Amino acid sequence: MSEQGRIQVREKEGNVYASHEDFHTIFNDDLKQLYQLSFLLTSDSAKAERCLVSGLEDCVSGNRIFREWARSWAKRTIIQNAIRELKPRPSQSNLPLSTAMPSNRDEHSRGPGGHFEIHAVLRLADFDRFVFVMSVLEHYSEHDCALLLGCSARDIREGRRRALKELADSPHMEPSESQLFVQEQK
Repeated sequence: MSEQGRIQVREKEGNVYASHEDFHTIFNDDLKQLYQLSFLLTSDSAKAERCLVSGLEDCVSGNRIFREWARSWAKRTIIQNAIRELKPRPSQSNLPLSTAMPSNRDEHSRGPGGHFEIHAVLRLADFDRFVFVMSVLEHYSEHDCALLLGCSARDIREGRRRALKELADSPHMEPSESQLFVQEQK
């Protein structure tokens, strides 16, 4: 292959893969949404910030990713960092819920469509919260959730069922929204 041929191949590859600048743009443009994802997973502002920063670092220094997948990859790296930070396990779901709540939770109290109260989501057990955020809000498949969380698809289904039931029973839910969650479970 001639030198000019190699340069053209590299130029084409450069257009296909996300660059460092692409990830910086994604994190700048979507900072609020990416932080909210991180905060929903960790339920702690300091941990959320660490997962967000680590996610950016992983995107910039990690594997080459197709440009069109870069936004999804950024979310995935945040999820992976939150999993490493909290290590949610299905067995945690039976533990009593913590009553300690960081003072800045009010800043993030409404979902984008107003369909749930973030306070209710933050009160879920770690594993159930991760399953809810990943499978319901981020639309990950049961299989992908199970792979990322290191558990079975059955654990994912049970965690999602518990989360939806707890959210439906939450005093923060309006009756019409609770009915929606109950209908989804059946």
